Amino acid sequence: MDVVLTLLRIKNLALVEELEWQVSPGFVAITGETGAGKSIIIGALQLLLGERADKSLIRTGTDICTVEAIFSGDGLKKLNAQLAEAGIEPCENDLILKRTLSSSGTNRQFINGSPTTLSILKRLGDELVDLHGPHDHQSLLSPETQLRLLDSFACAEAQLEEYRKCYQQLRALLAEHATLNTAETAREQELDLLRHQIIEIESAKLVPSEEEEIENRYKLATDSKRLIELAGAVANKLSEADESVLSQLAETQRLLRELEKIDSSSAQFASAHAAAVVELSELARALSAYAEKLDLDPEQLSALEQRVSMFETLKRKYGASISEVIAFGERAAERMRKIEGRDAELERLAKEIENVRVQMNRAGGALRKTRAKAAPKLSENIRRSLRELGFRQSEFEAKLSALDEPRASGFDSAHLLFSPNPGEPLRPLHTIASSGEISRLMLAIKSALAAHDAIPLLVFDEIDTNVGGEIAHAVGAKMEKLGRDHQVICITHLPQVAATASSHFVVTKDVSRGRTFSNLREVTGEVRQEEIARMLGGKGESALKLAATLLKQELIRPEL
Repeated sequence: MDVVLTLLRIKNLALVEELEWQVSPGFVAITGETGAGKSIIIGALQLLLGERADKSLIRTGTDICTVEAIFSGDGLKKLNAQLAEAGIEPCENDLILKRTLSSSGTNRQFINGSPTTLSILKRLGDELVDLHGPHDHQSLLSPETQLRLLDSFACAEAQLEEYRKCYQQLRALLAEHATLNTAETAREQELDLLRHQIIEIESAKLVPSEEEEIENRYKLATDSKRLIELAGAVANKLSEADESVLSQLAETQRLLRELEKIDSSSAQFASAHAAAVVELSELARALSAYAEKLDLDPEQLSALEQRVSMFETLKRKYGASISEVIAFGERAAERMRKIEGRDAELERLAKEIENVRVQMNRAGGALRKTRAKAAPKLSENIRRSLRELGFRQSEFEAKLSALDEPRASGFDSAHLLFSPNPGEPLRPLHTIASSGEISRLMLAIKSALAAHDAIPLLVFDEIDTNVGGEIAHAVGAKMEKLGRDHQVICITHLPQVAATASSHFVVTKDVSRGRTFSNLREVTGEVRQEEIARMLGGKGESALKLAATLLKQELIRPEL
């Protein structure tokens, strides 16, 4: 088993105040007196499988009910694609499902700690749990699932994948053919639009790298007048005005020379002053050159304005950037080439469609033969299991029917048909009313398909309706065998079934402080023997001996 339920935690659900159940792999039996609360386990799993719930499930006197489960195993990684699509953290070796109900009506659900929806929780639950009994979480009732199980039994997955590739390729080609084969008027209208778009884009002679450069030049050009004014004003103040800075510095330079003549140690001041004069002179010349460079003529500014305006118009129509506009033009040109070469393209597509259709028909035919060969074998396997489970005169058939049109699953539909009694017609499984019948039928199907069914946890409730004697032993043996390939949880009233389980839990109902509590505990050894004796009808010496014999017999009972 590559995935198992390892923990079920319940808080304030119906009669359960708080329960943390460490679940064992293999076949797990749950027993207890009628009304003790065994159904609460099923109810908790239903909540985690996305079933609808109401606040009446919340334990009286509390406001919030919580149910949590942990599944573990390497097989969880196959769910990661679904989880990623839903924006949920992927699985490594654990998957945590959690559901909370509140009396205020605010209900929430989580997968691996991430909030999720009921539909996603349910879809994930369908991959993990099959719940059989008077409950409706039964994936086997779906015709799609029935066909998948037949394919699994027939080892036809590779053939199905080959067919599906052809089917999807054919659908894509047919869609392309239909799109191209439009009405003539619509074709001409589209061609006119494409020509206009292509001419508009090509005439712009766009270069992906020029947009930023042109915009920078345009911004600089629009600011050039003010920049020239500022640069000119500074240059004028430095060297050109009557009272310019440099002209005033000539006088200070003369005074410093006089100072130097009197005190030779002050020569440093004159040198520093001379250097400053040189720097300011260079600055004045640089500013004048800068202003001359910015002096763009009106025609250049107008050309830049037009180019920038054209960029904005094209981006508004065809993409967020010049690169996207160019790509749009290339796609439009390719589309126009296809439409102008419409007749040749339609002819090419028609030939390709015919070739792929031949391949699909060949793959679908091979898949049908494999299914048709496997269906009688599957039917016989299930009929054998049904006879062992007490349906000695029942009929069962895995019926394959041809579809009117091919689907992604092939040319066929599969229906599992059942008749429990002689003289009654075979009917689809979903029409079976008796929960006892459908549960045992599901057990027979699961036994026949155990090695092929990928759902890891099977839960059976009330499978022992109208069953006793050797049939009860057969049900137990089936459960034990099924538990080798799956994790099986069975709520049962049959001691013969409970005795075959690899682990055994008992639900009890206790009254404390004026409140009723349901509790779950594992039983082993003498305590388990006493529980089997209780199920047999008493706790006397004879019942205990019979329970011990039954437990011993089930340990050595040969396989069915």
